[in-house]
Formats: sequence, C-alpha cells, structure tokens
Amino acid sequence: MAHPIYTSTISALLVLLLLSPCLGISDVPFIVAHKKASLNRLNSGVERVSVSIDIYNQGSATAYDVTISDDSWSQDVFSVVSGNISRSWERLDAAGLLSHTFELEAKEKGMFFGAPAVITFRIPTKAASQVAYSTPILPLDILADRLQENKFEWKLLAKYGSLISVISIVVVFVHLITTPSKAGSAKSSKKKH
Repeated sequence: MAHPIYTSTISALLVLLLLSPCLGISDVPFIVAHKKASLNRLNSGVERVSVSIDIYNQGSATAYDVTISDDSWSQDVFSVVSGNISRSWERLDAAGLLSHTFELEAKEKGMFFGAPAVITFRIPTKAASQVAYSTPILPLDILADRLQENKFEWKLLAKYGSLISVISIVVVFVHLITTPSKAGSAKSSKKKH
C-alpha cells in the first residue's frame, strides 16, 4: 500500500496538470451577448417588436471597435420604428456591459424565427477581427389571435387572488376550531363507558 503522503502528492500533481491549461489563459476579451425580443400590440392591426441586446465582456482585456449587427429582420416583414439594427462602440472594457435597443413594426402575420446578432470586435494582439454571436430569440407569433378570456382571468386572479387566499385560510381555521377532533371525541367516549 502506498504511503498517504505520496498519494496526496500525486493527487495534487494530477490536479495541477488538469488545471494548467486553465491557468495559462492569456489576457483576451470574452464576449457574451444576450438578445431578447418582446411583442407589444398597439391595436388590432399593428404589433411592434422591441429588441434589446446586452453585450458582456467576461474576459480580462478590453475589446476595441465593437460593432453589433442584427440583420435577421427582413425589410419585407418589418420596418424600423426607432433605433438602428446595427451600432458601433469604440471599446468594451473587461467586465463591462453595452446595451443596444431598437423597435420594429410588423407588416405581416405569422411565425418569425430570429437569428443571433453578430458582434465583431478587435483585439490589439491580433490582426483579424474577432466574431461573436448573441443568443437567438424564441419564435415570435406576430399578430396572432389572442383570447381575451385568458387576460381577463389573469387580471381577476391578480386582483382578487390574495383576498381569496386569506378568506380560505380563515374559513379553514374556523372550521378546525369549531369541529371537535376525533382524538378528543374518542377520549370522551371512553370516559362514558
């Protein structure tokens, strides 16, 4: 059997060997982008899509000449109401955050599947531009027929739900207090015999 000191030393060396690639990471930016879209119905024939893209630099160095482009919104289906589908910044510091928003108006009814936005940036130690992609969005059902009954039920639940809960708890409490327990009635029946 091996000596405990040798076993722990070998274990420690194995852990260091496994972690050594992680420790050798050089100072570079690491871009993570999250894209969100939400639908806003203005009236029965008009629906707008609000898009926001958050860009995080989780690396240990600054990214320069950061550009975002979101070309997944076809001009046949959407028109830009506010903002732009692309934007540039001079830099994104380490542990920094940039946000970009724009709003579109839908021209057609149907399901829309959006592609990720493309983020390009420059690292001073590399000649070529680097590319990162945002998360894709969930499918959007544009100008879909929505039932008004569901909204009404949720409004009622939001408005009266807490009141109904309190009344239910009080009724159960009163019922428990006024109803004799089975254990108590069993004791009293034993005393009578």
